[in-house]
Amino acid sequence: MPLGLPGKKKAKAKETARLVDSEQPAAGGGSLLDQVPRRRLVFHTQLAHGSATGRVEDFSSIQELYAKIAGAFEIPQSEVLYCTLNTPKVDMERLLGVQIGLEDFIFAHVKGLMKEVNVYKSEDSLGLTITDNGVGYAFIKRIKAGSLIDSVKTICVGDHIESINGERIVGWRHYDVAKKLKELKKEELFTLKLIEPKKAFEIEPRSKPGKSSADKIGTGRGTLRLRSKGPATVEEVPSESETMAIKKVDDLLELYMGIRDTDLATTMFEAGKDKVNPDEFAVALDETLGDFAFPDEFVFDVWGAIGDAKQGRL
Repeated sequence: MPLGLPGKKKAKAKETARLVDSEQPAAGGGSLLDQVPRRRLVFHTQLAHGSATGRVEDFSSIQELYAKIAGAFEIPQSEVLYCTLNTPKVDMERLLGVQIGLEDFIFAHVKGLMKEVNVYKSEDSLGLTITDNGVGYAFIKRIKAGSLIDSVKTICVGDHIESINGERIVGWRHYDVAKKLKELKKEELFTLKLIEPKKAFEIEPRSKPGKSSADKIGTGRGTLRLRSKGPATVEEVPSESETMAIKKVDDLLELYMGIRDTDLATTMFEAGKDKVNPDEFAVALDETLGDFAFPDEFVFDVWGAIGDAKQGRL
């Protein structure tokens, strides 16, 4: 599966921030803030490799959340790689994005073993899918079975990519990292400096958060949506068909661009769910995400996924 954005104009990091800023409460119920005025939202958290349980509250962005977690465990904020919801495992399907269920338990994965790996690029495709934590750390979301990277067993899902051929990439967005990897020359050796998350000795966490809320997703419970600017808002969880459509859009992002980004997929879905035809959707997408310069075939496939959701075919 190809990486990067070949032949397309890349978006600036500030544009991604703008996307988050422009997100609106989900349709079909809207914001719940009027229903829960001045509600104090407190979340429980642990370090994924094992720790006592901490409490975090009063945050409106991923960066503020990481700062709260760092404060709760008295560690530098730079040590936090990413978070998973309701599981301490490196489970890329449970990554924290801009939405947190009101009953979700947060596990923070912190920096562990540092490693430097030399890889000979014998094929055009490395077989990597890249994502990031939203505040400057890109990491490996998926490794395609049978791919070049799959044969290098020291490279693992969940590893943070700190540098490529000695060039430090901390602060880059995932699509920029994917493009950099795509542009590496074939038949040449390249070097990755990686940091894997710290792992526990025990298989299970030291204490469990109780009954997982992961099984309750889609039942109508609230979710906290984070924003880079302004207050967080409490909203309805997307319906099952909307959730499936967003996942399909995310799959298309991986297919066409070599990235996974649920937040971007959600923004695209929101831009198109009220449009009546693909032309209107294309205009809305260009207004919202024009700097990405998505290929026409990608836009058409995304519109198809949104249409399937609206017709109840998902």
